[in-house]
Amino acid sequence: MKKDFPLKKVYTLLESGPVILVSTACGRHNVMPMSWHTMIDFDPPLLGCVISDESLTFKNLRATKECVVNIPTREIAPGALACGNVSGAKVDKFAKFGLTPVEAAKVKAPLVKECYASLECRLHDASLAGKYNLFILKVVKAWVDTAKKPATFHHRGGSDFFIAGRTVKLRAKK
Repeated sequence: MKKDFPLKKVYTLLESGPVILVSTACGRHNVMPMSWHTMIDFDPPLLGCVISDESLTFKNLRATKECVVNIPTREIAPGALACGNVSGAKVDKFAKFGLTPVEAAKVKAPLVKECYASLECRLHDASLAGKYNLFILKVVKAWVDTAKKPATFHHRGGSDFFIAGRTVKLRAKK
């Protein structure tokens, strides 16, 4: 079960750059994987996401001005990645790839139940979307399933990924 998560700590969920699933709702639910994202600011948490203007997600985000950024773990990696190989305009990706949409608290787009964390977002700035496909999203609600281990997967190009696992504390030299 996901629990309320402090917005000031959202950067700890994304800083390492995992593959994410962006879900939208415009007529019906849609979801797509992506790895081109970054933290822009911390309080409030702002995320930058590059989304292809050829995708249904781009069109849905422009129309509804909201989405959910979901952070999957390696257990659902094959299905999460397969979502990027079909169009949500033709296929119900949630049904096809065994993902469960869950009602969000502050946006109409669904959370993905199988994901470790979900960040409900509203569009903060789309001024660079036309030129760079860059959307700035403001996280308005964050959820984390503390029962799941955050073994996220990270795209390294082509079919290469790495799996994050063990957390270690490192200190900078003084």
